[in-house]
Amino acid sequence: MNTERKFSLFRVVSIFTENFGLSWALSLVVVCFISLVTCLAVYWFIHSAPPRILTITSGPSGSTFEKNAEKYRAILARNGVTLDIIPSQGSLENLQRLESPRSRVDVGFVQGGVADGTNTQNLISLGNIAYEPLLIFYRGSTNVRLLSGLAGKRLAIGSVGSGTHALALTLLQTNGLTADGVTQLLGLNADAAAAQLLAGTVDAVFMMSDSASSQTMRTLLRSPGIQLLSFEQADAYTRRFNYLNKLRLPEGSIDFSKNLPEHDVWLIGPTVELVARPNLNAAVSDLLIEAAREVHGNASMLQNQGEFPNPLEHEFKISPDASRYYKSGKTFLYRELPFWIASLANRILVAFIPMMLVLIPGLRLIPAAYKWRIQLRLYRWYRALLVLERELVRGISPAQRDEMHQRLDEIEKAVRRIKVPASFADRFYGLRGHIDYVREKLAKIAT
Repeated sequence: MNTERKFSLFRVVSIFTENFGLSWALSLVVVCFISLVTCLAVYWFIHSAPPRILTITSGPSGSTFEKNAEKYRAILARNGVTLDIIPSQGSLENLQRLESPRSRVDVGFVQGGVADGTNTQNLISLGNIAYEPLLIFYRGSTNVRLLSGLAGKRLAIGSVGSGTHALALTLLQTNGLTADGVTQLLGLNADAAAAQLLAGTVDAVFMMSDSASSQTMRTLLRSPGIQLLSFEQADAYTRRFNYLNKLRLPEGSIDFSKNLPEHDVWLIGPTVELVARPNLNAAVSDLLIEAAREVHGNASMLQNQGEFPNPLEHEFKISPDASRYYKSGKTFLYRELPFWIASLANRILVAFIPMMLVLIPGLRLIPAAYKWRIQLRLYRWYRALLVLERELVRGISPAQRDEMHQRLDEIEKAVRRIKVPASFADRFYGLRGHIDYVREKLAKIAT
C-alpha cells in the first residue's frame, strides 16, 4: 500500500515536472500545496455542517420555559434537527450551564438581570424572546401598595437557581427586606409555594415563568382571598434597573366574565433572551430564531404582534449571525430549498468555489510562466546563434574560424543542458537543427 502511494505521488509530481518544466522539488511543493488547500476545504465542508442534535437547558417541569422548549423541539424536528431538553431550576442555572465548558448545552433561556456582575463575553444572544413579568401573590383583604409592606411576612421567593429567586432578592434588598428573623425568605419551588399560600402557611409568593407554570399562576389569580400586587413604583424600578420593563395587565384580561383582574395591574419584569455559545452553527442560529418567531411572535396580554423576538442588546452581545438574520432574513438558498439541501449547497459554495477560484487561475499561470521562462532560455541561444551567423556573412579570417567553432560548440553544449518538457520538444530540436545548420555553413566557408 505504501509503495502504491509513493508511486502515485511520483506520477503526480512527474506530471508537473514534465508538462510544466518545474524542478522535482518545486513540483512536490506545488502538489503538497494543492493537497493542503483541498484538505482544508474538505475539512471546513465537513466541520461546518449543521449539527443534527442540539441541547437546550430549559426550566422546571411544567414551567413556561419547558413548554416553550417543547415547541422549539417540534419546530426544529420539521427541519431534521433533534432538540434535547435538559430541565433546570431556571435562568440562573441555565446561565451557569452555558458558561461552564464542561456542560454540553448549546442554548438556553436566560432572564435579564441574572447575569448582572458576571462576565458575559463568552456567550452570545439570539435576541429577546418575551417579557417575563414578576407576579407577587399575597393573602389578605387589604391592598399592599409597596414591597416594603411585606416586611415581617413569610415570603416564598422561588427555588435557588431560578431567575425568580435572584430578582426577588434584588428587589427585597432594595426595599430593606432581608431574612432577619422577622421577615422569612423561603426558597420554595412554584408548586410548593402555591400550595402553602393557599393553605395559609406562607403570606406571599414570587412567581415568574422561568420556574412556575401558567396554570399555577392562573389558579392563584382565581383563588378567593389571594391578591396580585400592583407595582405602583414601576417607573422607579425600571429607572433603577435598566433590564426591567413596566408592564400593564389590563382589567378583565384573565377572565372577562369574572372581571379578573378587577383593575389594571402594573407589573415589572425583565425580558428573556435566547442565549447560546459563540460556536453555534449559523444555519442552526437561523432555525432557532425562526422557531422563536413562531412561538413568541403572536400578540398576548403583555406584548404586541411581532414585538418578539428582537435584537435589542442587554447583558449579552447579539451574535453576528442573529444580526444578519434580523436585517435580511434567511439567505436565498435557505429560503428556496429544504434545510439540509440548502446547507449542502451553501457549504459547497463557501468551501470549494473559492478554492477553485484560487487554484484554477494559479494552475493556468504555471504553464504560462514556464512557457515564458523556457522561451527566454531558448531565445538567449538563438540570439547568440544569430550573432555568430551574421559574422559569417560579413566574412571571417582563418584565425576567427577556430574561435567560431569553439563558440558554436559552447552554444551546443549549453543547449543540450537545457531541460524542457515534451510540449517544447519541437522548439528544442528546432534550435539544435539550426545549430547544425550554422555549423554546416561554417564548414563550407572553411573549404
